[in-house]
Amino acid sequence: MTNEIKWVIDPSHSEISFKVRHMMISNTKGFFKVFDANIYTTGKDFTTAQIDLWIDVSSIDTGDIKRDEHIKGDDFFNVKTYKQINFTSSNIEMPDLDGNHTMWGLLTIKGKTQNVELQVQSSGIINDPWGKERAGFTVTGKINRSDWGLTWNSVLETGGLMVGEEVTISCELELINSGEKNLTIDMEAAVTF
Repeated sequence: MTNEIKWVIDPSHSEISFKVRHMMISNTKGFFKVFDANIYTTGKDFTTAQIDLWIDVSSIDTGDIKRDEHIKGDDFFNVKTYKQINFTSSNIEMPDLDGNHTMWGLLTIKGKTQNVELQVQSSGIINDPWGKERAGFTVTGKINRSDWGLTWNSVLETGGLMVGEEVTISCELELINSGEKNLTIDMEAAVTF
């Protein structure tokens, strides 16, 4: 039998952020304030992780109210129709020599789903002062926003574009072992009895 462990995100020590080129000379950064996930692992092996993450798109914050309202509107996310961004993991590879994992999964934005590749760096698992196990991860990746229909742009007088196509994703996630374990039968082990 194997133990299935449920992990929960500690929102006060986690962040999902992004950056995109602005007018080809600088980066505009932002983050999402509201997100959560169902995360299950077999034991404490995170290469077995099953991740189902959702983000409340209306919680976007780029530090400018007018820009945020534009991003929430029809030109970009259209939050009235598409309220969430979703990510479901499909495969997490074994770590390389530097401890980095490659994670594949399905990212859904504005009703369109694409397979994406993300890099995962583990900070390890520790016991906190309150008797809980915590695991830390940094997740990074790059996507082309037009693949999800986020195509709005404006041409500058110099010939460049107002908003870059490439979006860099950066997540800092601190997970807590919730202590909820479900026993599942390991069929290979069961056959040997």
